[in-house]
Amino acid sequence: MPSPRDVLTPDALTMLQTIAVSGSFAAAARSLGLVPSALTYRVRQIEDALDVLLFDRSSRQAQPTAAGIELLREGSRLLEDIDAVANRVKRVATGWESQLTIAIDSIIARTTVLELCESFFALGAPTRIRLRDETLSGTLQALTSGQADLALGVAETGSSAGIHGKPLGEVSFVYAVAPHHPLASAPEPLTDDVVRQHRAVAVADSVTRGNGLTVGLLGGQDVFTVASMQTKLDAQLRGLGCGFVPECMARPYIETGRLVVRRMERPQRVVGVHYAWRSETPSGPGRALTWWLTQLESPATRAALLERHRGI
Repeated sequence: MPSPRDVLTPDALTMLQTIAVSGSFAAAARSLGLVPSALTYRVRQIEDALDVLLFDRSSRQAQPTAAGIELLREGSRLLEDIDAVANRVKRVATGWESQLTIAIDSIIARTTVLELCESFFALGAPTRIRLRDETLSGTLQALTSGQADLALGVAETGSSAGIHGKPLGEVSFVYAVAPHHPLASAPEPLTDDVVRQHRAVAVADSVTRGNGLTVGLLGGQDVFTVASMQTKLDAQLRGLGCGFVPECMARPYIETGRLVVRRMERPQRVVGVHYAWRSETPSGPGRALTWWLTQLESPATRAALLERHRGI
């Protein structure tokens, strides 16, 4: 006996749809250019394989049963999916990637990333976009390990084969605490000995191999580790700890007095941030990656990726 996979072919699903639309086996047979007995035999094969009755034959009308209605509904979806796959394959053959994965460091403004995605989707390109949240060295590792095609917010691009990078801009960090935190009223400049007595908030490195990076922490200092820079900022707004935060992310809270910037003995941190991409084919990047790289050539876009954070 044929299996469901053997009988549920695109031709069979189209045949069942024709029967449902025509209202009878005889009318459907004429539409399909078949003799009624051949059509009936093919429907019986499907029903036997599924062990269900698809059409009520008690009258001249071919009325779908509950099982038949469900198969028609799902069959219609499957036929649409097949058409979509065929169209996608044809379009991918023109140079569009089937999927583009972008690793985004937590220092990057999500609002701007989503605006870029909106513009990309407006192209009607066949490429699916997948976004990955990463932090610190995990952002570059996603690229070098082949899990991403483009990385935004990389500190160092490294020297891996097939990896290319360009500067995105610079990010200034400030040491900030909530107004009710003890360090808000401590004498300046804050020394390492004073800071060490208070809990630091740190962002966990998303790297999957090795120990990852730790930035701005002092030996012996209590640490509250969070998953992203935005969560670190939220924690410091609540007074749960202290630490360096990007000035562009903290600015609205500094202006409203919800964060207080403290001067340190250590120099102010300024970090160069890059974007990087993977191109391993002799022909160069695909059309989707090329589109993103073209957008990143714009100084306004690069600035927005570093500046336009939540609350700004």
